[in-house]
Amino acid sequence: MDLTYIVVFATFALYIGIAFWARASSTGDFYVAGKGVHPVANGMATAADWMSAASFISMAGLIAFNGYGASVFLMGWTGGYVLLAMLLAPYLRKFGKFTVPEFIGERFYSKTARLVAVICLILASITYVIGQMKGIGVAFSRFLELDYATGLGVGMVIVLFYAVLGGMKGITYTQIAQYCVLILAYTIPAIFISLNLTDNAIPQLGLIGKMADGSGTYMMDRLDQVVSDLGFARYSTQLSGGELNMFVYTLTLMIGTAGLPHVIIRFFTVPRVKDARSSAGWALVFIAILYTTAPAVASMARLNLMNTIQTGPVGDPTANLEYDKRPQWFKNWETTGLLKYQDKNGDGRIQYYNDKNPEMAKKAAQWGWKGNEMVKVDRDIMVLANPEIANLPEWVVAIVVAGGLAAALSTAAGLLLAIASSVSHDIIKGMINPDISEKGELMASRLSMTGAVLLAGYLGLHPPDFAAGTVAIAFGLAAASIFPVLMMGIFNKRMNRQGAVWGMIAGIGVTMLYVFQHKGIMFIPGTSYLGDMGPNWFLGITPNAFGAVGALVNFVVAIIVSRMTSEPPEHIQHLVEDIRVPKGAGAATGH
Repeated sequence: MDLTYIVVFATFALYIGIAFWARASSTGDFYVAGKGVHPVANGMATAADWMSAASFISMAGLIAFNGYGASVFLMGWTGGYVLLAMLLAPYLRKFGKFTVPEFIGERFYSKTARLVAVICLILASITYVIGQMKGIGVAFSRFLELDYATGLGVGMVIVLFYAVLGGMKGITYTQIAQYCVLILAYTIPAIFISLNLTDNAIPQLGLIGKMADGSGTYMMDRLDQVVSDLGFARYSTQLSGGELNMFVYTLTLMIGTAGLPHVIIRFFTVPRVKDARSSAGWALVFIAILYTTAPAVASMARLNLMNTIQTGPVGDPTANLEYDKRPQWFKNWETTGLLKYQDKNGDGRIQYYNDKNPEMAKKAAQWGWKGNEMVKVDRDIMVLANPEIANLPEWVVAIVVAGGLAAALSTAAGLLLAIASSVSHDIIKGMINPDISEKGELMASRLSMTGAVLLAGYLGLHPPDFAAGTVAIAFGLAAASIFPVLMMGIFNKRMNRQGAVWGMIAGIGVTMLYVFQHKGIMFIPGTSYLGDMGPNWFLGITPNAFGAVGALVNFVVAIIVSRMTSEPPEHIQHLVEDIRVPKGAGAATGH
């Protein structure tokens, strides 16, 4: 543990040192890092901003327990970056403003449109940041061996310090360091675990390779057998919610990614328009390193967990882990409250199986089992616990803890900046006090950031029902409200302010109503529901996946309303043409 403290505190010292070095001295520094970030550096910072606690901590946990069905996250989140790079980033950078609501307000010549965009942005960002706070609480509680609430409080203080001090400039360079930390933390243990299980040092190949025990069994076949024997769904073919839901869920994550404000504002920080597209390409490269490793990490973590508890053939009374011989990693995570065991049949051993499976429940009754005794296995612990489960060296565990913290802190900072920028730049300067001085606006930005951190921490500790369904809901809200209005603002010069406003209201309204209606089947932050179809779900579409339907409603309402009302002013239509088709030769695209 001493080594873990040293590694983690060394990374904190690095982040704080960078924040001091790159502290914001102007609103341009605070909002867009002075528009001077190199595209490769911006791609790396964007990757860190994007690969949040949801990617580093939660995604592998989702894949570990939902198998093939959780591939929606891999496809949706990476596909969204392609949309962002091709359809939004260059055009928004050419417009040259500080925030997404500012673009919407000027493109649709309306303070009302700007205000509605701010509300949509805050709803999506706050919902998303709750998941990051969950990740921060999980990582700090394990690292400091404290309860979740105390761990969350420590993380809030650190985010508050470097985000408020540095703004976008400080956050950008801190995120570059955090990317290096988190990618090393993710890949190093994956290499070791792949070697242990499959003799292959490349996790992506280990996933499709044979076990190292000489049996000739493929790793995925072994995992399928282990989970199937215990009544769980077959891992490699597990698909919940139906094909339509999986398609719509993937689409929601794609367009939600392209509409997330904290990701979009990263492309306002580069010097030229062509750098925005280049940044998105580099971000995809940096993201792919982790995203192609995640399925291997998830699968191997699930296999290691099952093998730790089920030590022999299913049904053998001596084949389950004895309670008083549980390994140290198990005891460590019990301290956090995220892993719990209950000896229901009093045999001193742990039975971990799917007691909801009728066939398995029948067999279990014959063996004297009285229900699944792993009463809590929080999916968010899988990546952080994986090195301990696999008995890897302490320095590997230390790096993983540092990486989990880096992932959660980097995205939380980006989200909080997006929220603070909307409050200070779009509401205070844009609507309440247009004549505020730059010094006053910078102070307002920092106060807004402080308020956002405190609110996010409170919601991370006491998540409201509608937001308790994970960061995926945030993607649905962004998909239903922000993505359509940006697309129509860039590619439809006939779209007017009435269409934009009513489209956003309709899109986010129908999505939130759908989520509220089904709040009884919500789930904990940082996880996602992929279970059976609810009785009242529209075409079997889960609440997390409904954002794409909300986006369709947004498009339809906006187009109908715009056709029934007057055209935008001529200068606005020329503005749209200039954004999409720059006048002049190729040099214009580099401006």
